[in-house]
Amino acid sequence: MKDIYLSIGSNIGDAKKNIERALELLKEKIEIIKVSSYYETEPVGYVDQDWFINIALKAKTDLKPWELLKFCQEIENDMKRVKTVRFGPRIIDIDILLYQDFESTDETLAVPHPRMKERAFVVVPLFEVEPDLMVGDVHLKEIMDRLEGEQIRKLGD
Repeated sequence: MKDIYLSIGSNIGDAKKNIERALELLKEKIEIIKVSSYYETEPVGYVDQDWFINIALKAKTDLKPWELLKFCQEIENDMKRVKTVRFGPRIIDIDILLYQDFESTDETLAVPHPRMKERAFVVVPLFEVEPDLMVGDVHLKEIMDRLEGEQIRKLGD
């Protein structure tokens, strides 16, 4: 079993329920170890849209990286994700952040996720899940301390 870290977000409809549905579907093929709190985050890139709800999670899987990507995309398709505008509104978004010792710069599957170090909506929930995590040779806390600009707030239960 390999350790993996995922980021999940939504800003269409009941975003929290969308994330809960994605978590249920993910459990069919991965063992979820820990899930962060829910965070409300302002959109990045395309800003003329509702704020997102985001989480991060740690899990274990026997799926190979490309199989995991396919599985996550199948869940997005099952939940009727439609890509209209880059960084635009979405019912669900599941990103592979890290996959144990696997690295790839392929345009379809880039791991570690190429923009994760720039995004509070990824780093803050991930830090909650795994505060001692290293991303490459950089401690996650150091990455978090360098973030600026993007608004993020933890939601109550």
